[in-house]
Amino acid sequence: MSVAQKNYKRVTVKTLVDMKANGEKISMLTAYDYTMAKIVDGAGIDVILVGDSASNVMAGHETTLPITLDQMIYHASSVVRAIYRALIVVDLPFGSYQSDPKEALRSAIRIMKESGAHSVKLEGGKEIKESIKRILNAGIPVMGHLGLTPQSIYKFGTYTVRAKEEEEAHRLISDAKMLERLGCFAIVLEKIPAKLAKQVAESVRIPIIGIGAGPDVDGQVLVLHDMLGMTHEFNPRFLRRYLNLFDDMTNAIAQYVDDVKTRDFPNKSEQY
Repeated sequence: MSVAQKNYKRVTVKTLVDMKANGEKISMLTAYDYTMAKIVDGAGIDVILVGDSASNVMAGHETTLPITLDQMIYHASSVVRAIYRALIVVDLPFGSYQSDPKEALRSAIRIMKESGAHSVKLEGGKEIKESIKRILNAGIPVMGHLGLTPQSIYKFGTYTVRAKEEEEAHRLISDAKMLERLGCFAIVLEKIPAKLAKQVAESVRIPIIGIGAGPDVDGQVLVLHDMLGMTHEFNPRFLRRYLNLFDDMTNAIAQYVDDVKTRDFPNKSEQY
């Protein structure tokens, strides 16, 4: 295991701010269930995101939009029961916060009370300002999310890189500064030019976590199933696969099938 991290007994929102101030990079991965979360937490991850990407990874939907608040609470509860160290961030799903700040607060309260999570994440900038303020005023920590916001995929029409044009880049920087002023403890920047991400990270005191945003931010996040190679159809430039579990698992299962068919399993040492 890398020694390039401090042995924090429990990671909190304050820990992340301190890590940025000290120049220590923040590691973040998704998890959606007890077993995987226990492995991720035990490996020393700083932040676990219970992402609405569960809609794709766990349920097979094309987008993140179909997943419900009840389903997010189910996944978050499973993850919370597994962890001892990591900070748990839970996505507020599409439709639970965009139109009504009161509904946003009710959704965030349900996640915190029913799952035991530590914080929530919302996609967007000034258009959801009132929802963020309402949640923060209730004492619930909020992580922002700018750049490519998958819940708005039908608005964008594509998963291409965001903020390449000057106007959108200026708007993103303005939104990041606004999120900091409101009291967000960190921001995810997804799929934006590395030069712009560096500029944002240097312009705010709160941590900037990148996914497809280059190396000059305060931390990185990936979807666990992607970086472990359990999925194989998704091949963006920013993804590094640390294992190829798709092939390994397929081969192991095929071997099990063969062993059962040929009566090799169970053998004498595997019976009572």
